[in-house]
Amino acid sequence: MFSERLHRKHLSVSKQFITSCLAAFFGPFSFGYILGYSSPAIAELLKSKFLHEQQAAWFGSMVTIGAMLGGPMAGWLVEKYGRKYTMNFISVPLIVGWCLIMATPNVVLFYLSRIVSGVAIGMTCVASPIYIAEISTRSLRGMLGSSVQLSITVGIFVAYILGMYMNYLQMAKFGILIPLLSFFFTLSMPETPRWLLYKGRRIEAIQALTKLRSVNCDVEDEIRDIEEGLDIQDISYRDMWRKPELSRPIFISLSLMILQQLTGINAVLFYAVPIFKESGYENQSYFASAIIGATQILFTFLVSQIMDRVGRRKLLISGGLSLSFSCFILGSYYALKEHNYLVANNLKTLPLISLVVFIASFSIGWGPIPMLIMSEIFPSHARGKASALSIFTSWLFAFIVTKEFITVKESLGPAETFWLFSLFSFTGVFFVWFVLPETKGKSLEEIELYFLGRSMLKK
Repeated sequence: MFSERLHRKHLSVSKQFITSCLAAFFGPFSFGYILGYSSPAIAELLKSKFLHEQQAAWFGSMVTIGAMLGGPMAGWLVEKYGRKYTMNFISVPLIVGWCLIMATPNVVLFYLSRIVSGVAIGMTCVASPIYIAEISTRSLRGMLGSSVQLSITVGIFVAYILGMYMNYLQMAKFGILIPLLSFFFTLSMPETPRWLLYKGRRIEAIQALTKLRSVNCDVEDEIRDIEEGLDIQDISYRDMWRKPELSRPIFISLSLMILQQLTGINAVLFYAVPIFKESGYENQSYFASAIIGATQILFTFLVSQIMDRVGRRKLLISGGLSLSFSCFILGSYYALKEHNYLVANNLKTLPLISLVVFIASFSIGWGPIPMLIMSEIFPSHARGKASALSIFTSWLFAFIVTKEFITVKESLGPAETFWLFSLFSFTGVFFVWFVLPETKGKSLEEIELYFLGRSMLKK
C-alpha cells in the first residue's frame, strides 16, 4: 500500500503521521467532488429545463462566492482554534450544503446550497495545506502538499464517473458521506506543533510531534528549530503590507493565485460537458469529461512523486508553456470551425486532445503548486491571515472567470477567448522566471529567513 511504502521510505515519520495526512485529504476530496458535480448537474438541470442558461451560470459560480467568504473565515479559525478543529468544523457546512440540494427542488435553495458548499471549500483551501505543511518534514512537504491537489482531482473524477450513472440527487447523497467520514477521522489527528508553540503550549507541542515522528527522531531538536524561527506577535492585514518580509510573499502568492485562475481552469472544469457537446461530442461528452478527470489524477500523482526532486519553478515554467500552447491550439480549432467547417469537422478530436493536454499541463504545475507555495512562504504568525487573503483572491478571480466565461465567449468568440487564456498562461511563465524563489528542500523556518533577508535561497 502507498502508506506502507511512504513509511518505509521516510522512517522519520510515524503511522499516526500517515493517518493524519489521509484524514486531511478528505476536505480536498469533497472540494473536488463539489467542483466536478457542477458539470453533470448543470447538463441535467438544463435538459430538464429546471434551470435556464443564466441560472446555470449562477449555479456554477455560486460556489466561488461562498469560497470567498470561507477563506477569511478559516484564516481566523485556524489562528484562534487551531488547524485541527478548523478542519473538523468544515464537515458541517459540507453536510448542510448537500442537504439543501436534497431538499424540495427550488432554485433559491440550489443557490444557497452552492454558497454554503463554497464556504466549506474556501475553508478547506486554507486549513488543509497549512496543516499538511506544518506537520511535514522538509523531504515530504512537496509530495504531500501537491497531494492536496491530487485529492481534489480524485474528487472531480469520481463526480464525473458518477455523473454518467446517477442523477444529481443520487450524486448529492453520495457527497454527504464524505464529510461524515471526515468529521470522525479529523478528531483523531494531533494539532500541529507550530500552532501549539505559537500559543505557548510547549509540552503539548512536544507530545504532538512525538506522535507524528518515529521513535528514532530527536523531537526536542526539531522543536528548538521551530522555536528559533517562531514569531509570536499578532499582526493585522494592514501591517502585512508594511513589512517587506510579509509583503513580498503576499505579492508572490496573490500573483500565483490570480495567474492560476486566468489560465481558465475553472471555466474548463465547470463547463466540460457543454464544451464537448459544442465540439460535436453529443453522445460522448460525459466520457470525454471522465478522460479529463483521469488525466488530472495521473499527472498530479506523477508530479507529487517528483516535486521535491525537480522543484517548484521548473514545473511551473514547463506547465505554463504547455498550457499556453494547448489553449492556442484549442482557439485555433474554433477559428477554423468558424471559417471552414468542413476542415474543422475532420479535426473534431482536436478539442479533446487539446483539453487533455491542457489538463495534464495544469496538473504538473499550476494546479498543485500555487497552493503549496502559499503554505510554505508565510511565517507562522501570519500564515492563517495571509493564506486567507490568498484564497479570497483566488476565488474572487475564479468567480470572475467562471461567471463571465460564457459572456466573454459570446462577445469575443471561442477562439479569441482561448487565445486570451493562452496569453495569460505565457505571462505566468515570465512571472515565475523573474520573481519566484525555489523552496524545495528548505524548512519553513529557512524560507521565512530568506524573506527576512538573513539567508539566501538560490533561484
